[in-house]
Amino acid sequence: MQKPRVLFLCTGNSCRSQIAEAFLRRHGGDQFEVFSAGIDPKPINPLTYRVMADAGYDLAGHTSKKLDKLPGKMIFDTLITVCDDADKNCPVGLVKADHRLHWSFEDPAAFAGSEEERLAKFREVRDLIEKRIVTWLKQQRA
Repeated sequence: MQKPRVLFLCTGNSCRSQIAEAFLRRHGGDQFEVFSAGIDPKPINPLTYRVMADAGYDLAGHTSKKLDKLPGKMIFDTLITVCDDADKNCPVGLVKADHRLHWSFEDPAAFAGSEEERLAKFREVRDLIEKRIVTWLKQQRA
């Protein structure tokens, strides 16, 4: 039996979708085939690497991926957009998904402040994403 395929999509695939992919891999174990991508990918934000390392997750080897460059067919069991822009601009004909969800998370990269303040914002968003992943997994298992 094939594992359910889950895609996390945001605009840049530089923070929120990378974090969501990592946490679903951690908390979902081998239950899912997990992907993340961006509509207009940017390099992974250095603060994303730092806050994930703080949480015990090494993102080495992760790269930003353009949605249309994902391997295999663009068919997923669940598509989860993690930013409002991706939700509005998801190329409908490019991705097929049985279920589509939208989890709106603030973009921590857009936050202005000192490095410590920016790190705090990245950690806040990271923790919100992890909490949402854990809640979603409980719903899937119910």
